[in-house]
Amino acid sequence: MTGLGRGVVTQRVEQAITLGYLEEADFGPSSGGRAPRTLRFRAERGRILVCAMGALHLRVGVTDLDGRILARSHRVWDIASGPDATTAMAMRMFDDILDADARSRIWGVGVGVPGPVEFESGRPVAPPIMPGWNGFDVRRPFIERFGAPVWVDNDVNLLALSERSRRRESGQDDLIYFKVGSGIGVGLLSKGHLHRGANGAAGDIGHVRIHDAGRLCRCGKTGCLEASAGGWALVRDALEAVERGESQALAAVRERTGEITPVDISIAAQNGDAVSIGLVQRSARLVGESLATLVNVFNPAVIVVGGAISASGEIFLAEVRQRVYELSLPLATRDLVLVRSINDEDDPIRGGAELVREQLFEIHFGRWFAEGQPSLSALETVN
Repeated sequence: MTGLGRGVVTQRVEQAITLGYLEEADFGPSSGGRAPRTLRFRAERGRILVCAMGALHLRVGVTDLDGRILARSHRVWDIASGPDATTAMAMRMFDDILDADARSRIWGVGVGVPGPVEFESGRPVAPPIMPGWNGFDVRRPFIERFGAPVWVDNDVNLLALSERSRRRESGQDDLIYFKVGSGIGVGLLSKGHLHRGANGAAGDIGHVRIHDAGRLCRCGKTGCLEASAGGWALVRDALEAVERGESQALAAVRERTGEITPVDISIAAQNGDAVSIGLVQRSARLVGESLATLVNVFNPAVIVVGGAISASGEIFLAEVRQRVYELSLPLATRDLVLVRSINDEDDPIRGGAELVREQLFEIHFGRWFAEGQPSLSALETVN
């Protein structure tokens, strides 16, 4: 595979064993002579921490260097609580799941946030649903606590990376992950690599203007896709419908819990509530029209639709699929696969681990491998 001679390969394998990256494992099957000894990557040598922040929740996890989740924690949390309170809560959650051994072996930290991020600096830039976060150095609290390199990205990019890990053997590496949760965002994978754009703003399709829409968006502009099709917009419209007495199902939810969430709307739609079905289908129609533009421009092999609103299943996906195939070019849709995400709650953690593994072992490996494990000094240009 490498084109290198046997002697060079042997020398480098021995060096990797000496540095602690590899070790001899079981014997492999014999092809007629002596059975070969296999090698294994020592994924247990280090730990990766992931903090996945959502609009209304907070997840933290610990994985090994292969991305296998070893511990996790989740709690309901409002990102509008601000950066200091949110990062403090994340640290307490890590304290609950980290043992002494894991603390001594942290190789990297991945953080996802529900807003646009300048990837090089790790700072959110004018995030619409994150008051107080604009320009905040998200990396710094984690560096100070754990003394390890930290990478920060948009939450939907983590979901796209999780899908990449799930489809690694299928060759489907041109992929769009379209999330319709409280907000709307897109993760773009081209030949298996995230496309972030020049400053990290690629994929922020929720704030693309749509035709004949005048609703005020949380970003302060009018006519954004998110202001008509996002989960928070559907909650707004659902509450208005309840006030008009149009949905007994949603009224019962509000009376029981005191609020209505995007998930409540999806469940009510599945249960046949006409108002909820109408809201979900309208969202799907607008999302499908926006996706059609992306399909024509990006020509993906796979579109994965995730988020709370997509939980309504075929009610949502059928409308999206119809609009995409109706409005996209035949060549762009000829081999296109459009599916719903399995919405695994571990996906943000798995994607965060993928982010860190990619940065450590593919992008920056040459800076630190001779030391045996990554350090801030070796990766200081990253942080």
